Amino acid sequence: MITGSIVALVTPMHADGGVDWDSLERLLDLHLEAGTSAIGAVGTTGESATLSVDEHCEVIRRCVQHMAGRLPVVAGTGSNSTREAIELTRAAAEAGADAALLVTPYYNRPTQEGLFKHFEALAEAVDIPQILYNVPGRTCVDMSNETVARLAALERIVGIKDATGDLQRGRELIALCGDRIAVYSGDDPTAMELMLAGGQGNISVTANVAPALMAQLCRLAMAGERAAATEINDRLAPLNAALFLEANPIPVKWALYRRGLIEEGIRLPLTELDARYRGEVLAAMEAAGI
Repeated sequence: MITGSIVALVTPMHADGGVDWDSLERLLDLHLEAGTSAIGAVGTTGESATLSVDEHCEVIRRCVQHMAGRLPVVAGTGSNSTREAIELTRAAAEAGADAALLVTPYYNRPTQEGLFKHFEALAEAVDIPQILYNVPGRTCVDMSNETVARLAALERIVGIKDATGDLQRGRELIALCGDRIAVYSGDDPTAMELMLAGGQGNISVTANVAPALMAQLCRLAMAGERAAATEINDRLAPLNAALFLEANPIPVKWALYRRGLIEEGIRLPLTELDARYRGEVLAAMEAAGI
């Protein structure tokens, strides 16, 4: 089981929008050194929505190749087309990814039965550990805890990224099926509390900018050390908020650019961080000691 701080890694790009492969490798090395537990490649933060299928698969392949078993790679392979999700997940498995992260089908607005059958088809089609991903604020579809519990009975479903930000709901999810699958937070502001309640880690945007702190927070929270975890969580709280002043990954890519880790490249329809928010992001980075 993958546990701890799983970075929802950005996809670094040049100013013209082309993928910056050299910077990708540098970021992977940074996370290896900082104590990050696993790499989450080409999820929402990785701009999966605007990468071509070839680029999507190549990012996964290069992450796996560069990590060479030193850190697990969780590949974002979800889609609002079941057939496309199977194709992407199969490609990730062939590239050697350790698990697939599968977002609920967006825009289509399927029923709960449609969600169950979508993920059931993926579990039957591809032999790779699969992590469900529920983020209703992005997808306009909300997978119920009851549907997750049904899916937890399938052999290849090993976890869920709960990005609802609803702690009570997360606790209920852990009580319902946390003995069968890992429940991960997908919401940095509430991640500590979910891990203290039995969550197995955090699939984190903030870990891009503060990897060592997020790794330490996850270790402490999962060990039940509330006081020490709270001290770090308080340091990270302004950063957790600032990284969502505009749509993710706009602020986090700008923060990494200011750290000198990547170029300013981002793909339309996303744009660079508006100047009025830059001071707040910088202040949050300073508050975290970055």
